[in-house]
Amino acid sequence: MHPRTRTTLTGAGLAALLALSGCTGAENRGDAVPTEQTPSGTPSIGTPSPAATPSSRTDPTGSSPSDRPSRSQIPLPTLRPSTGPPRNPTDARKAIVLAGRISRGGDGPCYGLVSDEGRQYALYGPGMGSFAVGTTVRLTVDTAVPDIDCGSGTPVRIVSIRAVG
Repeated sequence: MHPRTRTTLTGAGLAALLALSGCTGAENRGDAVPTEQTPSGTPSIGTPSPAATPSSRTDPTGSSPSDRPSRSQIPLPTLRPSTGPPRNPTDARKAIVLAGRISRGGDGPCYGLVSDEGRQYALYGPGMGSFAVGTTVRLTVDTAVPDIDCGSGTPVRIVSIRAVG
């Protein structure tokens, strides 16, 4: 006999032995071979009892797998469609607050600033007022307006500015 065939037969023999030995639980405790009464009243040897069939296992929840809905039948949670655009910006950034002295002043809209840390900024802010060179200011800035050149320094747009002191 070929070794692979022997392994297959041994596996099949083991499965048959387990099915016949009553490994189904408390129903057949003590019985070596489950027996079933045939209509003639004689026991039938080798026929597994109904308790030994896999479909009759008891489910701790009291329902069989066929009673439960399959995963495809359960609706997945979904997000509701939006009712309109967001009320507040969704990409809000922290305000950039600077303090320093005006290095290029005038009526605007371009100014120069040297911050307290020593960095130079090119400020753009139409209608912000007139600031003399050397005025100490505190200002809130945002990203620069494209295509506007206000001189040397890091370009920024003035959101608000006020003289300090």
